[in-house]
Amino acid sequence: MLAFALLAIFIPLLSQAQNRTITGKVSDPAVGGLPGVTVLVPGTSNGTSTGADGSFQLDVPATATTLSFSFVGYAMQQVDITGKTSVQVTMKTNAQGLDEVVVVGYGTARKQDVTGAVAVIGEKDFNRGTFTSPEQLIQGRTSGVQVGNNSGQPGGPATVRIRGNSAVTGSGQPLYVVDGVPLDGRSARPGLVASNDIGAGADSNPLNFLNPDDVESVTVLKDASATAIYGSRAAYGVVLITTKKGKTGAPVLNVGVSTGFSTLLRRPEFLDASQYREALTYYGVTGGDKGGDVDALDEILRTARLQNYNVAMSGGGETGRYRLSLGYLDQDGIVRKTGFKKYSANLSTNFQFLESKKLGLDINLTTSQFREQLAPITTDAGFRGSLIGQALQWNPTQSLRNPNGTLFVQAGDVVNPVAAQEYYNDNSRVTTILANASPYYKFTDWLEYRALLSVNYNTGQRRTSIDQRLINFPDLIDKGFASISDNELTTQQIAQTLNFNKAIAGDLNLNALLGYEYTKFANSGSNVNAFGNPAGGGFGVFGLDYTNYIQYSAAGNRQVSSFIDPSSELQSIFGRAILNYKDRYVLTGTLRRDESSKFGPNNRVGYFPSFAVAWDLGQEDFFPAEKLSQLKLRAGYGRTGNQEFPAGSAQSRYTFDNNGQAQSPLNVGNDDLKWQSDAQFNAGIDIGAFDSRLTFTADYFYKSTTDLLFPTTPGEPRPSNAAIQWENLDGKIINKGVELAVTTALVRSEQVEVGLNVNATFIRNEVSDLIGAPIPTGAINGQGLSGALSQSIRNGLPINAFYLPQYNGLNDNGLSNEFGALGYAGSPNPRTLLGLSANARYGKLALIANMTGVFGQYVYNNTLNAVGNVGQIGAGKNIALSTFENPIKEATGNPSAASTRYLEKGDFLKLSNVTLSYSFGDVSSFIKGARIYATGQNLFVFTDYDGFDPEINTVKRGANQVPSVGIDYLPYPSARTFTFGVNFSL
Repeated sequence: MLAFALLAIFIPLLSQAQNRTITGKVSDPAVGGLPGVTVLVPGTSNGTSTGADGSFQLDVPATATTLSFSFVGYAMQQVDITGKTSVQVTMKTNAQGLDEVVVVGYGTARKQDVTGAVAVIGEKDFNRGTFTSPEQLIQGRTSGVQVGNNSGQPGGPATVRIRGNSAVTGSGQPLYVVDGVPLDGRSARPGLVASNDIGAGADSNPLNFLNPDDVESVTVLKDASATAIYGSRAAYGVVLITTKKGKTGAPVLNVGVSTGFSTLLRRPEFLDASQYREALTYYGVTGGDKGGDVDALDEILRTARLQNYNVAMSGGGETGRYRLSLGYLDQDGIVRKTGFKKYSANLSTNFQFLESKKLGLDINLTTSQFREQLAPITTDAGFRGSLIGQALQWNPTQSLRNPNGTLFVQAGDVVNPVAAQEYYNDNSRVTTILANASPYYKFTDWLEYRALLSVNYNTGQRRTSIDQRLINFPDLIDKGFASISDNELTTQQIAQTLNFNKAIAGDLNLNALLGYEYTKFANSGSNVNAFGNPAGGGFGVFGLDYTNYIQYSAAGNRQVSSFIDPSSELQSIFGRAILNYKDRYVLTGTLRRDESSKFGPNNRVGYFPSFAVAWDLGQEDFFPAEKLSQLKLRAGYGRTGNQEFPAGSAQSRYTFDNNGQAQSPLNVGNDDLKWQSDAQFNAGIDIGAFDSRLTFTADYFYKSTTDLLFPTTPGEPRPSNAAIQWENLDGKIINKGVELAVTTALVRSEQVEVGLNVNATFIRNEVSDLIGAPIPTGAINGQGLSGALSQSIRNGLPINAFYLPQYNGLNDNGLSNEFGALGYAGSPNPRTLLGLSANARYGKLALIANMTGVFGQYVYNNTLNAVGNVGQIGAGKNIALSTFENPIKEATGNPSAASTRYLEKGDFLKLSNVTLSYSFGDVSSFIKGARIYATGQNLFVFTDYDGFDPEINTVKRGANQVPSVGIDYLPYPSARTFTFGVNFSL
């Protein structure tokens, strides 16, 4: 079938003879010709789309008198074509867009018919810059959604929170759906366990396989009335990603080329060489001055280069369209020997068959391979094992190289970061194929059957080697280490839907959906790793990577392992009905039934209902339309679920011994394990005024999470190798708040445009009704901090609340006073989210600026606690400037215990991206729509936080498998990026 579709792209398509032809051009004064505008003969399916320069040609019946023009973000227009053969249309921005079609679960609906909290961000409103994954396109662009980076490494993971944090376990990430296909949510890149001193580092972003340039729109479903159609996987919200499709017309080639560079955004202040010498004297430390002047952090960093190329070809006729795109991104990391390369391709085709055009077939194929070069920057290694910590702690008077240019290496705990960087090689490769075919048949204009068959295949390989000359690590000295790992993730889906959309009685319209879906998940992997034999000279130093001759390691130093998760299956039946009476009163009902093999046999079936109503007063006769163009009231309630926990957790499972025999229990079964449940109420209002130059949206939400999934250990005290049992805890996590969004077009004319968009979210979070002991979590890492915890999940406090001893300063001897009682110290969850976007245009010159802000959160500066404390200077290491500037002389032997001393306010306002562009328009007969631009990302961050970046959360799995929140420990630093590019069409 796919081969047929590919061939059909290039086969001339037959069309029926029409009575007359209408040509024309559609434009926006800011950018010139608008590509992709839908042109339709009202009341029919006869239509086309504008080409790259905004032009179109359409055969229409002789009786046709009007054409309609619609495009995301613009007001729909109807143009009279009586007696005309050509028209010129200027589109006008319309933030209200009531006639706009919105992508919702398993279908579409008019924006006017949407009763839930749904935000649509189109390409016109995306963040500008160089991105490796699409969630970065919407950071700060919609209320209720917090997008934060977990790592500054290109391709690093992000944390996306929709309406607060309610994840006791798991990632708490939303469900991502790409062109109707729900994703697994995991990355196929293997982890790494090299030694006690080398950790795995940050995970890879599971959305890296997508090329942001292929994304047409992102729809965020925030409340349960919108997300319940996805049932057991929608507890943390749903993000629908729609990729670009082919446009009718002659073949058009769109080209985008950009280049740029990145530098360090900001750094914590540690002592320079002169300050260090002062500190040696101040603290009475002898022998520490080595006579040099070195900035070790600067030595492992660089100005990183990037290049990005995107080419897309699209075209077709009325019965067949296609789009083929190719992308290449090469982005170096600001840490030397790190980087990200991605090769991507996307093919979408849309075909109609039969003379009636009732039979159709849509095919989408996305494939990519990205390669990551990784550094030993980790949160789960020993105190010596992170490159950033090594650089911050390096004695700034000690040269990194010997006089002959070789690397200076000394035994002990002080690690030369340049040597650690040079002697460490870690490369991963992840290949993804996301393919789906969707045949459909339109029985009538109001009844359509559609099927969707998809497969998402991901395979990842990771090859890591550590040179035996890195003598500071006891596990590796004179041995070296090599590891080769492979992972494979597969998701298969079959979905069938029946859509009904028709006026059933007078002014009453019914938009109904009935569907069935089956999804199967599989995950497996293998690893071979080895240490060199020290008696035989280890792996040796031959200039080859150890992974290329791992077979020559000693058999006794070699390990082979493999795994396969229990496969899990999900079968679902779902339905939705939207009743619209006179475009004034809208009622929506949704019900989904899920049956999952993940849960115990007594609770495998779950039901997820939702109801919502809306009243558009703007359609009422008494409404003062001369003042307000819209006033819509919305309210809804729904229930969703969460099954984000390891497959097989409801079953009894065992480990194997070396003879392949069952040895000990790994997991205790639980026949009663059931869904984690989320119930949510939402009430909202939408207002439009001044011909939609001003729009305002407000939502109040109340979300209650119950039946919390959590791994416990039967029996006390818990032995170190005890099996766990997953249970549903009694308790609630409440997230409630208000979302506000204002969109303005202050000036809107053909020559000048000025607009300002603001969104704000105010959230409160609390744990309540938790039965049993509080759950300790929030692991703090570093030398002397083993087993230290900073957070607790307990009644009356926010989830992951900081629960720490109160720091009472230093006594006269420079030692910490007795710590105050252990207690609540602050929340890592923000209380306020802010997004600001301003745009201005004069003629063809345009400026867009976006800012994001987070307020009311606390960050635990684990970096300062572990590597910046005063005790390090006595061990020949550097310390933080804030430690040295302490008014009271601190004793070098002062223990650096976890306490409120290292808890800081994490409020920040960040200038996330600014773009200045100039649109030349058509510069020749074949170069059209030319535009040049310059973009800056992460330009400034305004904060009192002392660490690298208050936005970064170095995700750790601390005690009890609870993900950490708001803990900053030796992250890959954030970068400031400048990009310069050009776009044009041929």
